[in-house]
Amino acid sequence: MHKKSPNEVDRHIGGRVKARRVTLGMSQEKLASALGITFQQIQKYEKGTNRIGASRLLQIAGILDVNFEFFFEGLPGLRAGGLTDDSLMAEFLNRSDSRRIVRGFLNLKDDEARQKVADLVDWLATSR
Repeated sequence: MHKKSPNEVDRHIGGRVKARRVTLGMSQEKLASALGITFQQIQKYEKGTNRIGASRLLQIAGILDVNFEFFFEGLPGLRAGGLTDDSLMAEFLNRSDSRRIVRGFLNLKDDEARQKVADLVDWLATSR
């Protein structure tokens, strides 16, 4: 019986899962436990041997604190452009604290104050 080799897309997505997990210093066991599966299943996902379903990939994205698109970045044959402004805005608006931030920002009457808030957010986002 001929064993089917992993699909290029499955290998890419599995590699992105592994890269993010390792970046966070998370073990396969910890990720597996958070998902309620075995670490062997994580190994198969990361190698691309087993395909990750959409709902499972969303769970993994939440645990690894990345957006869904992260797993597809750099995928050969994928339309260039990555995240569009529209998808970034949609992601922002789906966060629970976004309305509070928008409301507060719009209530600022001073242009300089708004610029300082934007500068602060940029600085916080890049200073990890």
